[in-house]
Amino acid sequence: MSGEKINVAIVGASGYSGEELVHLLLGHPHVNLSVLTSRQYAGQAVTSVFPRFSGHAGASDLTFSEPSIDLLADKAQAVFLALPHGVAAEFAVPLAQRGVTVIDLSADFRLNDANTYNEFYGTEHPAPEWLPKAVYGLPEIRPDAIANATLIASPGCYPTSILLPTIPLLEAGLIDPEQIIADSLSGVSGAGRKADVAFLYVECNESLRPYGVPKHRHLSEIEQELSLANGSPVTIQFTPHLVPVNRGILTTLYLAPASGQADDFAQWTEAIADCLAKRYADEPFVRLTSSGRLPDTKNVTGTNTIEIGWAADPRTRRLRVFSAEDNLVKGASGQAVQSFNIRFGFDETAGLPI
Repeated sequence: MSGEKINVAIVGASGYSGEELVHLLLGHPHVNLSVLTSRQYAGQAVTSVFPRFSGHAGASDLTFSEPSIDLLADKAQAVFLALPHGVAAEFAVPLAQRGVTVIDLSADFRLNDANTYNEFYGTEHPAPEWLPKAVYGLPEIRPDAIANATLIASPGCYPTSILLPTIPLLEAGLIDPEQIIADSLSGVSGAGRKADVAFLYVECNESLRPYGVPKHRHLSEIEQELSLANGSPVTIQFTPHLVPVNRGILTTLYLAPASGQADDFAQWTEAIADCLAKRYADEPFVRLTSSGRLPDTKNVTGTNTIEIGWAADPRTRRLRVFSAEDNLVKGASGQAVQSFNIRFGFDETAGLPI
């Protein structure tokens, strides 16, 4: 499929994730951006709203339009939905029914259970019959399912930073599923492009604060995926924090040896390193940090790479695992494009910065 181009649309192209999608797909060798929608900017040229794209080939011909199911189904083979939860389903279902590949960046189809969605998002799920049909689009974990999916639910930014380091260790039986603690620090762009007092510059600058405690919405998909990896229910402690940077997530995981793994701590930590090295040896967007260097958001900002590193503590007999990612790329738009590449048989790295 090296010479093929896919007609692609982005719904909600003026938010942070939508803008990042425009940036990535304008440079994608196998994509023709056919439709960009934004109710706020309908009728305006993309380059007038985002002058940064003026130098991109093809950007000068793009104009934001009102979202329409008929327009999208007629003009696009694949549609990215960069919309709030609850709204995305209004587009995802009718488009998928018409045979369009849908890659949804919202939370509408990430959960397998409608009751869990209700619990964490405070509303009835708009299309519960579609939950079993959606594929949770974590490319390093479910590439085969993504390759055959019509509706791909792209993971949240926090879950990506937690699941990629933890799933292999749970599947290998190396860590205690009852003793997982995750602390995450996120840049302000994770809140989306919106007018909200809590995210104004003066409120965020020179400020560090936890939020979404004790039940951040992303906790629902984190525990779902960890439970699937473990083969039985997993409950974790998760605390997100807002930090005054534009983009990036740094997560610290506190892990304990599984039963039967605690006797030889040194051997256990070697098994941890071996497990992650083998699991991600051929994954282009996972970089395991070398000894003496821990993950740092400055090394991944603007890329689709996640860094993973760890430090063993013989004194407490615990392991700390760290991950760093760009919340708008690997945590959102870049990962969605990665799934698009898998779905349409392109090189997984096509159009993506490593």
